[in-house]
Amino acid sequence: MTGKHLVTINRQYGSNGDKVGRILAEKLGFAFYDKELIALAAKDSGFTETIFENADEKPSNSLLYSIVTGSYNPRSWFVGNMDMLTNDTLFNIQADVIRSLSDHSCVIVGRCADFILRDMPELLTVFIHSSFANRVEYARTERPSMTTKELEAYVRKQDKSRTSYYSYYANRPWDVASNYDLVIDIDKFGVDGAVSIITSALEIKDRDQTK
Repeated sequence: MTGKHLVTINRQYGSNGDKVGRILAEKLGFAFYDKELIALAAKDSGFTETIFENADEKPSNSLLYSIVTGSYNPRSWFVGNMDMLTNDTLFNIQADVIRSLSDHSCVIVGRCADFILRDMPELLTVFIHSSFANRVEYARTERPSMTTKELEAYVRKQDKSRTSYYSYYANRPWDVASNYDLVIDIDKFGVDGAVSIITSALEIKDRDQTK
């Protein structure tokens, strides 16, 4: 594979999108960034990793957003916002890190990377989804003490959180097919199949760029 390639993967919770990204990067020799972005953002900014972990893929902690989503609690909101280090600030720091990574071939999972790098001609954007039932079973492997009802609520909460985060910063829907170059059903193709599909798309992109 020639030239530089940037692959961003947005994924539903429990769809193994992070696994697809890691295997793809290993196969193609690309750098891979998922949670690694937290360490890079912390190093670049001088803040602790814990601060970025607490804000990871969560929308703004603004008062208006808290009220709209029903998460507003007067005491906790004001305690949590006594300093000026908002989720918006952390997002902008992480966005700068993502832009700095775009000078070499890489795979980036989540964190609005597709939106941040939207003007890069080398970009291939991917969305990976799975059935609700399979994602509940995935959650069961991570949280075996939860009941089925609790697991279902947990998966819905993850969907809501990722939808809110993406919509807030990208100002467009998260799970709409037209926002992506590829949309892959992991239930039909599996992790290896998804890796093969993305690899094929990059090869086609390579050929088109050399014409």
